[in-house]
Amino acid sequence: MKCTSLVLIFFIARNTVNGQGSPTVRSANGFNPVKDAAVLQKAMKGFGTDETSIIELFGRRSNEQRLEIEKSFKTAYGKDLVDELKSELSGKFEDTIVALVTPSLQFYANELHDAVAGMGTDEEAIIEILVALSNSDVRTVSQLYQQTYGNSLESDLKGDTSGQFQRLCVSLVQGNRNENPQVDNSTAVTDAIALFEAGAGQPGSDPDLFNSILVTRSFPQLTQIFKEYEKISEHNIESAINEKFSGWTKAGYSAIIEWSKSKVNFFVDRLQNALTGYFPNHKTLIRIIVSRSEVDLGDIERGFFNKTGKSLESSIKDATSGDYRDILLLVASN
Repeated sequence: MKCTSLVLIFFIARNTVNGQGSPTVRSANGFNPVKDAAVLQKAMKGFGTDETSIIELFGRRSNEQRLEIEKSFKTAYGKDLVDELKSELSGKFEDTIVALVTPSLQFYANELHDAVAGMGTDEEAIIEILVALSNSDVRTVSQLYQQTYGNSLESDLKGDTSGQFQRLCVSLVQGNRNENPQVDNSTAVTDAIALFEAGAGQPGSDPDLFNSILVTRSFPQLTQIFKEYEKISEHNIESAINEKFSGWTKAGYSAIIEWSKSKVNFFVDRLQNALTGYFPNHKTLIRIIVSRSEVDLGDIERGFFNKTGKSLESSIKDATSGDYRDILLLVASN
Protein backbone atom coordinates (compact mmCIF):
# COMPACT_ATOMS: atom_id res chain seq x y z
CA MET A 1 0.00 0.00 0.00
CA LYS A 2 1.30 3.42 -0.90
CA CYS A 3 1.57 5.93 1.97
CA THR A 4 0.72 9.59 2.07
CA SER A 5 3.06 12.02 3.71
CA LEU A 6 2.93 12.43 7.49
CA VAL A 7 1.87 16.05 7.08
CA LEU A 8 -1.08 15.06 4.91
CA ILE A 9 -2.01 12.26 7.32
CA PHE A 10 -2.15 14.62 10.29
CA PHE A 11 -4.13 17.18 8.29
CA ILE A 12 -6.62 14.53 7.27
CA ALA A 13 -7.10 13.34 10.84
CA ARG A 14 -7.61 16.85 12.20
CA ASN A 15 -9.85 17.94 9.33
CA THR A 16 -12.19 15.01 9.83
CA VAL A 17 -12.56 14.90 13.60
CA ASN A 18 -13.10 18.60 14.19
CA GLY A 19 -16.84 18.36 13.70
CA GLN A 20 -19.69 19.62 15.84
CA GLY A 21 -21.31 17.22 18.21
CA SER A 22 -20.60 15.15 21.29
CA PRO A 23 -17.58 12.88 20.79
CA THR A 24 -16.76 9.89 22.95
CA VAL A 25 -13.02 9.97 22.24
CA ARG A 26 -10.84 13.02 22.82
CA SER A 27 -7.12 13.66 22.82
CA ALA A 28 -5.50 12.24 25.94
CA ASN A 29 -3.90 14.69 28.37
CA GLY A 30 -0.20 14.30 29.08
CA PHE A 31 0.23 12.37 25.86
CA ASN A 32 3.66 10.81 25.27
CA PRO A 33 3.93 8.87 22.00
CA VAL A 34 7.34 7.41 22.86
CA LYS A 35 6.01 5.99 26.13
CA ASP A 36 2.91 4.64 24.39
CA ALA A 37 5.03 3.01 21.70
CA ALA A 38 7.01 1.25 24.43
CA VAL A 39 3.76 -0.01 25.98
CA LEU A 40 2.74 -1.50 22.64
CA GLN A 41 6.17 -3.05 22.06
CA LYS A 42 5.96 -4.76 25.45
CA ALA A 43 2.39 -5.89 24.78
CA MET A 44 3.43 -7.66 21.57
CA LYS A 45 6.88 -8.88 22.61
CA GLY A 46 7.58 -12.55 23.19
CA PHE A 47 5.05 -15.32 23.51
CA GLY A 48 1.44 -14.20 23.66
CA THR A 49 -0.13 -10.76 23.39
CA ASP A 50 -1.32 -8.37 26.07
CA GLU A 51 -4.64 -7.47 24.45
CA THR A 52 -5.80 -5.49 27.50
CA SER A 53 -2.92 -3.00 27.19
CA ILE A 54 -3.61 -2.57 23.48
CA ILE A 55 -7.31 -1.96 24.14
CA GLU A 56 -6.66 0.54 26.92
CA LEU A 57 -4.14 2.48 24.87
CA PHE A 58 -5.97 2.68 21.55
CA GLY A 59 -9.36 3.24 23.14
CA ARG A 60 -8.12 6.31 25.02
CA ARG A 61 -6.18 8.14 22.29
CA SER A 62 -7.39 10.29 19.42
CA ASN A 63 -6.73 9.31 15.82
CA GLU A 64 -4.01 11.91 15.50
CA GLN A 65 -2.32 10.67 18.67
CA ARG A 66 -2.44 7.07 17.43
CA LEU A 67 -0.67 8.19 14.26
CA GLU A 68 2.04 9.85 16.33
CA ILE A 69 2.43 6.60 18.27
CA GLU A 70 2.80 4.76 14.96
CA LYS A 71 5.64 7.08 13.94
CA SER A 72 7.38 6.74 17.32
CA PHE A 73 7.03 2.94 17.19
CA LYS A 74 8.73 2.71 13.80
CA THR A 75 11.47 5.14 14.89
CA ALA A 76 12.21 3.26 18.12
CA TYR A 77 11.89 -0.34 16.95
CA GLY A 78 12.31 -0.27 13.17
CA LYS A 79 9.00 -2.04 12.63
CA ASP A 80 5.67 -1.01 11.16
CA LEU A 81 3.08 -0.83 13.92
CA VAL A 82 0.15 -1.87 11.74
CA ASP A 83 2.07 -4.90 10.44
CA GLU A 84 2.93 -5.91 13.99
CA LEU A 85 -0.68 -5.53 15.11
CA LYS A 86 -1.91 -7.62 12.19
CA SER A 87 0.55 -10.38 13.05
CA GLU A 88 -0.53 -10.44 16.71
CA LEU A 89 -4.30 -9.94 16.44
CA SER A 90 -7.09 -11.56 14.46
CA GLY A 91 -10.73 -11.32 13.44
CA LYS A 92 -12.97 -8.37 14.17
CA PHE A 93 -10.70 -7.25 17.00
CA GLU A 94 -7.85 -6.85 14.51
CA ASP A 95 -10.16 -5.02 12.09
CA THR A 96 -11.17 -2.54 14.79
CA ILE A 97 -7.66 -1.85 16.06
CA VAL A 98 -6.32 -1.36 12.52
CA ALA A 99 -9.22 1.00 11.78
CA LEU A 100 -8.36 3.03 14.88
CA VAL A 101 -4.75 3.48 13.79
CA THR A 102 -5.64 4.37 10.18
CA PRO A 103 -5.89 8.05 9.16
CA SER A 104 -9.58 8.96 9.10
CA LEU A 105 -10.02 9.62 5.39
CA GLN A 106 -7.68 6.79 4.42
CA PHE A 107 -10.01 4.56 6.41
CA TYR A 108 -12.94 5.71 4.26
CA ALA A 109 -10.90 5.06 1.10
CA ASN A 110 -10.16 1.55 2.35
CA GLU A 111 -13.81 0.95 3.20
CA LEU A 112 -14.90 2.04 -0.27
CA HIS A 113 -12.35 -0.30 -1.81
CA ASP A 114 -13.65 -3.16 0.31
CA ALA A 115 -17.16 -2.27 -0.87
CA VAL A 116 -16.29 -2.82 -4.54
CA ALA A 117 -13.47 -5.38 -4.36
CA GLY A 118 -14.06 -9.05 -5.10
CA MET A 119 -17.42 -10.67 -5.60
CA GLY A 120 -20.47 -8.58 -4.76
CA THR A 121 -20.85 -4.94 -3.86
CA ASP A 122 -21.55 -3.33 -0.48
CA GLU A 123 -23.96 -0.66 -1.67
CA GLU A 124 -24.90 0.27 1.89
CA ALA A 125 -21.31 1.24 2.68
CA ILE A 126 -20.98 3.24 -0.53
CA ILE A 127 -24.15 5.20 0.22
CA GLU A 128 -23.28 5.82 3.87
CA ILE A 129 -19.80 7.12 3.14
CA LEU A 130 -20.49 9.24 0.06
CA VAL A 131 -23.62 10.88 1.47
CA ALA A 132 -22.00 11.80 4.80
CA LEU A 133 -18.67 13.24 3.59
CA SER A 134 -18.15 16.92 2.85
CA ASN A 135 -16.98 18.05 -0.59
CA SER A 136 -13.35 18.44 0.49
CA ASP A 137 -13.37 15.07 2.22
CA VAL A 138 -14.88 13.32 -0.82
CA ARG A 139 -12.13 14.74 -2.99
CA THR A 140 -9.40 13.78 -0.53
CA VAL A 141 -10.79 10.26 -0.21
CA SER A 142 -10.79 9.99 -4.00
CA GLN A 143 -7.13 11.08 -4.12
CA LEU A 144 -6.16 8.61 -1.39
CA TYR A 145 -8.06 5.84 -3.16
CA GLN A 146 -6.13 6.51 -6.38
CA GLN A 147 -2.79 6.62 -4.54
CA THR A 148 -3.49 3.43 -2.59
CA TYR A 149 -5.16 1.20 -5.16
CA GLY A 150 -3.99 2.56 -8.52
CA ASN A 151 -7.51 3.07 -9.89
CA SER A 152 -9.82 6.03 -9.67
CA LEU A 153 -12.68 5.71 -7.21
CA GLU A 154 -15.11 6.84 -9.91
CA SER A 155 -14.02 4.13 -12.35
CA ASP A 156 -14.25 1.40 -9.71
CA LEU A 157 -17.71 2.56 -8.70
CA LYS A 158 -18.78 2.52 -12.34
CA GLY A 159 -17.46 -1.00 -12.69
CA ASP A 160 -19.49 -2.26 -9.74
CA THR A 161 -22.77 -0.37 -10.19
CA SER A 162 -25.22 0.28 -13.00
CA GLY A 163 -28.20 2.32 -14.09
CA GLN A 164 -29.52 5.22 -12.06
CA PHE A 165 -27.63 4.12 -8.95
CA GLN A 166 -24.39 4.31 -10.91
CA ARG A 167 -25.23 7.87 -11.95
CA LEU A 168 -25.97 8.76 -8.34
CA CYS A 169 -22.59 7.39 -7.22
CA VAL A 170 -20.74 9.24 -9.97
CA SER A 171 -22.51 12.47 -9.03
CA LEU A 172 -21.70 12.10 -5.32
CA VAL A 173 -18.04 11.25 -5.87
CA GLN A 174 -17.51 14.58 -7.67
CA GLY A 175 -17.80 16.40 -4.33
CA ASN A 176 -19.57 19.38 -5.85
CA ARG A 177 -22.58 19.87 -3.57
CA ASN A 178 -23.42 23.47 -2.72
CA GLU A 179 -22.28 23.95 0.89
CA ASN A 180 -23.61 27.47 1.41
CA PRO A 181 -25.64 27.32 4.68
CA GLN A 182 -27.96 30.12 3.52
CA VAL A 183 -31.41 29.04 2.33
CA ASP A 184 -33.10 30.59 -0.73
CA ASN A 185 -36.85 30.21 -0.19
CA SER A 186 -37.91 31.19 -3.70
CA THR A 187 -35.55 28.67 -5.29
CA ALA A 188 -36.78 26.05 -2.84
CA VAL A 189 -40.34 26.58 -4.07
CA THR A 190 -39.22 26.33 -7.69
CA ASP A 191 -37.35 23.08 -7.02
CA ALA A 192 -40.27 21.65 -5.05
CA ILE A 193 -42.63 22.32 -7.96
CA ALA A 194 -40.14 20.76 -10.38
CA LEU A 195 -39.87 17.64 -8.21
CA PHE A 196 -43.64 17.36 -7.99
CA GLU A 197 -44.08 17.71 -11.73
CA ALA A 198 -41.22 15.27 -12.41
CA GLY A 199 -42.53 12.62 -10.03
CA ALA A 200 -45.76 12.62 -8.08
CA GLY A 201 -47.38 15.07 -10.45
CA GLN A 202 -47.33 12.70 -13.44
CA PRO A 203 -47.49 8.97 -14.20
CA GLY A 204 -43.79 8.66 -15.02
CA SER A 205 -40.79 10.27 -13.41
CA ASP A 206 -37.72 12.26 -14.35
CA PRO A 207 -34.82 10.56 -12.49
CA ASP A 208 -32.28 13.01 -13.86
CA LEU A 209 -34.07 15.96 -12.28
CA PHE A 210 -34.34 14.16 -8.92
CA ASN A 211 -30.66 13.30 -9.12
CA SER A 212 -29.64 16.83 -10.06
CA ILE A 213 -31.48 18.46 -7.17
CA LEU A 214 -30.64 15.87 -4.52
CA VAL A 215 -26.88 15.83 -5.20
CA THR A 216 -26.24 19.53 -5.86
CA ARG A 217 -28.38 21.49 -3.38
CA SER A 218 -27.01 22.16 0.09
CA PHE A 219 -28.51 20.12 2.89
CA PRO A 220 -30.20 23.16 4.51
CA GLN A 221 -31.62 24.02 1.09
CA LEU A 222 -32.88 20.46 0.63
CA THR A 223 -34.65 20.64 3.98
CA GLN A 224 -36.52 23.71 2.80
CA ILE A 225 -37.28 22.14 -0.57
CA PHE A 226 -38.83 19.13 1.15
CA LYS A 227 -41.00 21.39 3.32
CA GLU A 228 -42.26 23.21 0.24
CA TYR A 229 -42.81 19.89 -1.50
CA GLU A 230 -45.16 18.77 1.27
CA LYS A 231 -47.19 21.95 0.90
CA ILE A 232 -47.60 21.37 -2.83
CA SER A 233 -48.17 17.63 -2.89
CA GLU A 234 -49.74 17.05 0.54
CA HIS A 235 -47.38 14.16 1.18
CA ASN A 236 -43.69 14.01 2.05
CA ILE A 237 -40.76 13.59 -0.32
CA GLU A 238 -40.09 10.10 1.02
CA SER A 239 -43.43 8.96 -0.41
CA ALA A 240 -42.41 10.17 -3.87
CA ILE A 241 -39.03 8.43 -3.64
CA ASN A 242 -40.66 5.17 -2.51
CA GLU A 243 -43.19 5.37 -5.32
CA LYS A 244 -40.91 6.35 -8.18
CA PHE A 245 -37.65 4.54 -7.40
CA SER A 246 -36.53 1.12 -6.27
CA GLY A 247 -33.49 -0.81 -5.12
CA TRP A 248 -30.27 1.00 -4.31
CA THR A 249 -31.32 4.16 -6.14
CA LYS A 250 -34.21 4.51 -3.72
CA ALA A 251 -31.88 3.71 -0.81
CA GLY A 252 -29.39 6.35 -1.96
CA TYR A 253 -31.94 9.10 -2.42
CA SER A 254 -33.59 8.19 0.89
CA ALA A 255 -30.21 8.45 2.62
CA ILE A 256 -29.68 11.96 1.25
CA ILE A 257 -33.11 12.99 2.53
CA GLU A 258 -32.45 11.46 5.94
CA TRP A 259 -29.03 13.12 6.23
CA SER A 260 -30.54 16.51 5.38
CA LYS A 261 -33.10 16.10 8.17
CA SER A 262 -30.93 14.57 10.92
CA LYS A 263 -27.33 13.40 10.79
CA VAL A 264 -27.79 11.68 14.13
CA ASN A 265 -30.83 9.69 12.95
CA PHE A 266 -28.94 8.80 9.78
CA PHE A 267 -26.40 6.86 11.85
CA VAL A 268 -28.89 5.64 14.43
CA ASP A 269 -30.85 3.85 11.71
CA ARG A 270 -27.71 2.28 10.29
CA LEU A 271 -26.52 1.10 13.68
CA GLN A 272 -29.95 -0.31 14.44
CA ASN A 273 -29.94 -2.23 11.16
CA ALA A 274 -26.39 -3.43 11.75
CA LEU A 275 -27.26 -4.76 15.21
CA THR A 276 -30.61 -6.30 14.30
CA GLY A 277 -30.95 -9.93 13.36
CA TYR A 278 -28.97 -13.07 13.96
CA PHE A 279 -25.95 -11.95 11.94
CA PRO A 280 -24.81 -8.40 12.83
CA ASN A 281 -23.21 -6.26 10.13
CA HIS A 282 -19.81 -5.89 11.75
CA LYS A 283 -18.33 -3.79 8.94
CA THR A 284 -20.98 -1.13 9.48
CA LEU A 285 -20.71 -1.36 13.26
CA ILE A 286 -16.93 -0.88 13.27
CA ARG A 287 -17.06 1.88 10.66
CA ILE A 288 -19.60 4.00 12.53
CA ILE A 289 -18.14 3.49 16.00
CA VAL A 290 -14.63 4.32 14.83
CA SER A 291 -15.42 7.14 12.38
CA ARG A 292 -17.95 8.99 14.59
CA SER A 293 -16.16 8.53 17.93
CA GLU A 294 -14.39 11.90 17.64
CA VAL A 295 -17.35 13.67 16.05
CA ASP A 296 -20.80 12.92 17.47
CA LEU A 297 -21.01 9.36 18.75
CA GLY A 298 -22.35 10.61 22.07
CA ASP A 299 -25.30 12.20 20.24
CA ILE A 300 -25.81 9.02 18.22
CA GLU A 301 -25.90 6.95 21.40
CA ARG A 302 -28.63 9.17 22.86
CA GLY A 303 -30.55 9.02 19.60
CA PHE A 304 -30.20 5.24 19.54
CA PHE A 305 -31.70 4.94 23.03
CA ASN A 306 -34.52 7.35 22.21
CA LYS A 307 -35.47 5.34 19.14
CA THR A 308 -34.97 1.78 20.37
CA GLY A 309 -35.40 2.06 24.14
CA LYS A 310 -32.13 0.18 24.49
CA SER A 311 -28.66 1.55 25.06
CA LEU A 312 -26.08 1.21 22.31
CA GLU A 313 -23.74 -0.31 24.88
CA SER A 314 -26.13 -3.17 25.67
CA SER A 315 -26.79 -3.74 21.97
CA ILE A 316 -23.05 -3.98 21.29
CA LYS A 317 -22.68 -6.43 24.18
CA ASP A 318 -25.42 -8.62 22.70
CA ALA A 319 -23.86 -8.63 19.22
CA THR A 320 -20.15 -8.99 20.03
CA SER A 321 -17.78 -10.78 22.37
CA GLY A 322 -14.25 -10.89 23.72
CA ASP A 323 -11.59 -8.30 22.93
CA TYR A 324 -13.62 -7.07 19.97
CA ARG A 325 -16.51 -6.22 22.26
CA ASP A 326 -14.20 -4.57 24.80
CA ILE A 327 -12.56 -2.18 22.33
CA LEU A 328 -15.90 -1.14 20.83
CA LEU A 329 -17.36 -0.50 24.28
CA LEU A 330 -14.35 1.54 25.38
CA VAL A 331 -14.38 3.71 22.26
CA ALA A 332 -18.14 4.22 22.57
CA SER A 333 -18.12 5.06 26.27
CA ASN A 334 -15.20 7.42 26.89
